[in-house]
Amino acid sequence: MNLSELLKNHKNIKINPTRKTLISDAVDKKQATVSSCGALATFTSPESTGRSPKDTYLVKNPESADTIDWTSPYCIPIQPDVFEKILQDALTTLSKKQTLYITDRSLGADPSYSLNLKTITDRAITALFTDNMFRKVSKAKSCFKKEFTLLALPYDKLKNNYNLRSDMAVAMDFDKMIGIVYSSAYCGSVKKLMFTVMNYLLPEKGILPLHSSANEGKTSALFLGLSGTGKTTLSADPNRKLLGDDEHGWSETGIANFENGCYAKLIRLQKEKEPEIYNAVLHKDNYLNHGVIVENAKLNPDKTFDLDDSTITENSRASYPLSYLSNIKTPPISEHPKTIIFLTADANGVLPPVSKLSKNQAMLWFLLGYTSKLAGTETGVITPVSTFSRFFGEPFMPRNPDVYAKLLGEKLTKHKTKVYLINTGWTGGPYGTGKRIDLALTRKMVNCALNGELENIEYEENKLFHLSVPKTCPGVPAEILNPESTWKDKQAYKSAAQKLANEFKDYFDKHFRGKVSKEIEMECPGF
Repeated sequence: MNLSELLKNHKNIKINPTRKTLISDAVDKKQATVSSCGALATFTSPESTGRSPKDTYLVKNPESADTIDWTSPYCIPIQPDVFEKILQDALTTLSKKQTLYITDRSLGADPSYSLNLKTITDRAITALFTDNMFRKVSKAKSCFKKEFTLLALPYDKLKNNYNLRSDMAVAMDFDKMIGIVYSSAYCGSVKKLMFTVMNYLLPEKGILPLHSSANEGKTSALFLGLSGTGKTTLSADPNRKLLGDDEHGWSETGIANFENGCYAKLIRLQKEKEPEIYNAVLHKDNYLNHGVIVENAKLNPDKTFDLDDSTITENSRASYPLSYLSNIKTPPISEHPKTIIFLTADANGVLPPVSKLSKNQAMLWFLLGYTSKLAGTETGVITPVSTFSRFFGEPFMPRNPDVYAKLLGEKLTKHKTKVYLINTGWTGGPYGTGKRIDLALTRKMVNCALNGELENIEYEENKLFHLSVPKTCPGVPAEILNPESTWKDKQAYKSAAQKLANEFKDYFDKHFRGKVSKEIEMECPGF
């Protein structure tokens, strides 16, 4: 069976149904429950509360194999014939479904490189997710001549695991432009599969894909950081227009959001700290006009959400259109960024809260993508664990790493973009001893970086980490700018700092030694 036969022979296909139809079907078919505010509460199977990197596969086609970094643990190869068997399995399973939903959407607000996407699924809630997250199809001419097709079977298991790890598979073929989500009900699997596709395709067009949020005031800015570093929170600024909170492209004309919506973490969400997200998710409305999907958050008997409860997962999420936010840029396209913010949440408490990076330092920190895992967030994590994810999104960056790093370096030079490292983690000691850097102070440091107030002030060098640390920052107590001064036990600080620097050096030696220029190598902490 091929795709055209499926679409020709199936008796009940809903092509681009309205949002009201998708919402109504999701509720009627018990794929979601209407909450007190109108948002749709949905719950996945226990094994689908997050992505499953070990069940995510890339087809190793002979013609493109050397463009993919197979040394990455996130680039797991499967042969073309295995993918074809999974595809046939999916088509056969879809052919037996009572109803199919097809949504035609696109990724990329800049029409010159928007990628059209056709999603085929048996789940109304999955189709609604694509309507929330992806953009309307552009009729403008794009550099991509062929659309991408995604088959989503969130609650079906592979009939045969084809010697794979499990009966789950999130697989993509970049050459044939087709992807499959099998047995993963986590909506993020759909989203991240498509961003992996974009992150593979765009560099060949000279466009740098970035796992980042972006906003615009007098100038535009990008925020890069892993989960928990504040990427979404800090880019939501009442004085700046939001382009998007997760994925952007940087082309010859500027930056543009890939998305139509947001997929925000909900655990311990507070209205006082994140009013934009809170109001977007929990504003009251008739459910047929709503369409917000709340995934795996505890629903109380009175149909209200308990966002502090992590019984189901720490990774509860909400999907909603960007238009549900009050301060967005439409369309989400802007000029070349004048400032880039790299975000890290250092739970060791040794990195300065703000520092300025040179071009070579920026390329190094882009390659390393450092943050900390915290005690209590994963089984077995009892002290802060250093996490390195190159480009702040390694699982979704399948090309060889020099491709992304080179593009960043070229664009920083060409557009004279300033780069700052902001630590949103701990001060005065590590997690459990010190305290989290106050969000209000972090916002002041970010604003100073964005408005140029950190350009013409005096800096001192943190020699261990090779960072330029400002001696003053308007509105921020000078004593917190030097992390050592916030620790009572100075020797404990030096030991913790050296330990972290050694972790940087060990990771760099293992993954990048001899693969980048000497100028970049010398910026690695520990040298």
